[in-house]
Amino acid sequence: MPAEALSRRAFLCLGSNVGDRALALGEARVRLEAAGVRLTAVSSLYETPPWGPVPQGPYLNQVVEVASPVGPRALLELALAIERQLGRDRAREVRYGPRRIDIDILWFDGETIAEADLEIPHPRLMERAFVLVPLVEIAPDFSAFGISAKAALAGLDASGIRRLGAAETAHEKGAAPS
Repeated sequence: MPAEALSRRAFLCLGSNVGDRALALGEARVRLEAAGVRLTAVSSLYETPPWGPVPQGPYLNQVVEVASPVGPRALLELALAIERQLGRDRAREVRYGPRRIDIDILWFDGETIAEADLEIPHPRLMERAFVLVPLVEIAPDFSAFGISAKAALAGLDASGIRRLGAAETAHEKGAAPS
């Protein structure tokens, strides 16, 4: 793919709290790249408290900055296809419940989209510490909705979020280096 085709900048949040969580995130990154999405920045892995209506284990979360050869709709379809390939069945799961993989588009090249199945920027982007901590790591000057990610994060409780070190992730295939 020509380099100029990779000029659309986006941020994605990857999450997992079922099975080998770091492996699931690594597999998602590999599949994104295999589809022509170039990862330009990758945050550390963060263990984060579960959030949702049912008891569940902690998540691993990570934010990646990408150069996308496709637009937001096609990137969403790719993310959903990767989720299915990695065993996610949205039709059978509880909303905000446990999952092997979750891939959310947080922001796409400054666009604003408000459709039933695609909202960009992600409508709760600035309300979730588990997203903002890794986002600020790789894009400290990022802002959306007229507020900087750093300022939004300062107003949230991030006390349960823990950056994993290399020793905690190195044994898991596909884990990002710390």
